[in-house]
Amino acid sequence: MTFASVLVLNGPNLNLLGTREPAIYGSETLDDVARLCRDAGERLDLAVDFCQSNAEHQLIDWLHAARTKVDGIVINPAAYRSP
Repeated sequence: MTFASVLVLNGPNLNLLGTREPAIYGSETLDDVARLCRDAGERLDLAVDFCQSNAEHQLIDWLHAARTKVDGIVINPAAYRSP
């Protein structure tokens, strides 16, 4: 059986979830979020690839590599913002 696939990209500072200002951002870690995404993917017959980087070029490289390999992309750019 072939599953649809989704790439979930996470930007800067999300690796600090659960440890950086938990009173504001909560105590869930990025691993917790990844587990929730993969569990949801399993229920929906989706293969989920979950990545995080603090480097913009890495996120762009993953986007370029995935463009012909996945059925969808979800991105949480986190600390990135437009000027």
